[in-house]
Formats: sequence, structure tokens, C-alpha cells
Amino acid sequence: MELETFEWLLTDAGQRLLESATHAYVDHAGDPVRSAAAVRKIEPDPDRSAAALTQVGLRARGVAKFGEDSLRMYFTPDALEQSTRARVATHRASRLAAAAPSSVIDVGCGIGGDLIAFARAGLTVAGVDLDPVRVAMAAANLAVLGLAGAAQVADGTSLDLSAFGAVFADPARRGARGRVFDIEDWTPPWSFVQSLLTRPSVVKVAPGIGHDLIPEGVEAEWVSEAGEVKEAALWSSYLATARRRATVIGDGGLATLTEEDDPYDGRERPVRELGEFLYEPDGAVIRAGLVTAVAAGVDGGLLDEHIAYVTADASFRTPFARGYRVLETLPYREKPLRAALRERGIGKLTIKKRGVEVVPELLRKKLSLSGEQEATLVMTRVRGEGTALLVQPF
Repeated sequence: MELETFEWLLTDAGQRLLESATHAYVDHAGDPVRSAAAVRKIEPDPDRSAAALTQVGLRARGVAKFGEDSLRMYFTPDALEQSTRARVATHRASRLAAAAPSSVIDVGCGIGGDLIAFARAGLTVAGVDLDPVRVAMAAANLAVLGLAGAAQVADGTSLDLSAFGAVFADPARRGARGRVFDIEDWTPPWSFVQSLLTRPSVVKVAPGIGHDLIPEGVEAEWVSEAGEVKEAALWSSYLATARRRATVIGDGGLATLTEEDDPYDGRERPVRELGEFLYEPDGAVIRAGLVTAVAAGVDGGLLDEHIAYVTADASFRTPFARGYRVLETLPYREKPLRAALRERGIGKLTIKKRGVEVVPELLRKKLSLSGEQEATLVMTRVRGEGTALLVQPF
């Protein structure tokens, strides 16, 4: 979308077209062809009609990230995809606000998703980005939600940031050719990120970041929402309260775990025999290297020194892992496993695996199961040996 077209959408005429496009989208159940035909009858200009309908579609998609706010916000497809989910951004903003910085600048603000969270947390906010359309959208999104803040076109890497109490950055890790794997090809590059981390700052990075890249004194926090790891955040030494942290956000609220909760941190990992219960740690816990903290929390140990499954003799409710009752151990090899599952009348099988060369989709096809029962099968190693466990979630 051109900046001129977006600015027109903000006019009274543009807002009326957006409203008409919304009705067309709903009336035609999101069908792009019929919705577009209806909108073009109202606005013949192809750029304006396309822009309005695109916004309506993106707003509908954005509800998963931004909730009801999305229905009033403005997006580009790429910016929506790259935006932080609202609950994750709210957590980060609340934590930053607790440090009480005088202000925060977002260097690479996109359409302003994080600016919104910072402003709602009571922070004085400003954002810069190289893309004039995204900057205009960020300003519009703050305004439409009744939040104070500023956004302007600028290169954050060339600004004097000393006037701000804290800096936030979310380096772009996608280019014209797709995902960027060289950290110096991020925008801004890793060298700039390192310079930010010498002052009060927090930087959002990919969850797969290597522990060896994390500078001394910087806290790495892995965050998951609804069981899916969403990001890692690097907190500079001015804001850090731990070395490694796993934060889990779910319907029950937020829970966090650090190395201080792990009595095995830096010690031999506790491996034990299979117990009556199995625990599958959340992805954020695994990324943060805090599986043994979960083991300690459920009074258990690991099935294998190198695999992120925990076993225990009692059932515990924990936000940091999903629990299963171990029903029985089945044959690990394919043919006897198939016979055992058929004998139990299992036709629908959920297969989980860690540490073994198993492709669940291929194995399920090879098993050719039929039956009325449903079951969950865990394929893993116990003390180095391939093992198949029939389990029941609790």
C-alpha cells in the first residue's frame, strides 16, 4: 500500500469505505471475489478499494494476536505476521514498567504493537521505523486506541538514544528472500543489538537463539503462550533479574521459572527409572535449559540425561509441563507395536516423540490402525534405550 492511499483511508471518506468493506466482508463470509466486487461498486478506484478490503481481512486475522483491538487497527500483511501477540507484549511491557524508566523508544516499531503495550503500561513511548507506511499505521493505531505516543520515520541505528530511559528492539529476521539466518543480516544487525545491551534495553529475538550468543550479564527469557514458544527476550544487565528464565502464559495466567528454581543447576542431571507419571516440559522451559527445575518441582527425574522428559511417582499440576499417567510400556519395534495397539482396539493414535528417529506421520501410516479407542503414545529413550509408552493425559 502506498502512503498516500493509507492517508486517504484515515479521512472521513476512507473511514466510510472501510465500514462498507467490513459489511461486504461479513455479508459474503470473507469470500475475496464477491467482497471485492461489492466494494468496487462503492469505490471504483482500485487502489482505495483494495486497500480497504485488505485492511478488513487483516483485521479479522489480527484478532488472534490483538483481540478486539484488531478490529480498529491498521496492518500490512508482513507487519501483522511479525507483530508480537498482545499477551506476550503486555507481559514484557509490565516487566519493563516495573523498572520505571523515564521513557522507552522502539527502534523498528512496525505498526506499533509493542508501542501499544508500553503505552498501556503507563510508559512514555516513541517509535521509529524506516517504513513510512508502518510509521503512519503505528501513529494511527495509538490514536484509534486512545493512547499517547509518537512515531516517525528514522533509522534507529543512527539516532542518539541517550535521551531515552530504555530501548526496545525487535530486529527483522526476514528479508525479500525469506528467513534470514546470519545474525549480521538482521535489521538492525547483531552488532547493533550488542551495543544496545550495554545500556537499559530489551531485545526480542528468535526462540532458537544459541545460549553462546547471549552476552555476559544479560538475561535470556523464553516466552510461550498457549503451549507454543513465541520468542526470546534479552534483558540487559540494567534490567536483568536472572540468567535464564522461562515464562509461560496461559488461560490461568502467567508463571515464570529461573535457574534459582533449579537445585540441579550446574550439577549432575538427575536420571531415574520410569515412574507412574510422565511430564512433558513446556517449550520455553526446554529452550531455557530448565528441565531439571521441572524435575525438582514434581519430585522426579529425567528418563534420559539428554532428553526433555521428566518422570515421577506422583501426579502434580504444574504450568511448566503437561502431565501423563503411564499406562504401560509397549514394544518399541514396529511390527510388535502394531500388534499391541490392534489388540487394544486403538484406531486413533496421538504420537509424541523425543530423542528417537521416528516420524509420527509415517509411523501412524505404517501402523494401519483400526478400532474405536483413542490413545497417546510416547516414543523416546529410557536410559539410552528406545521405548514406547502408552500414556493418558491428566
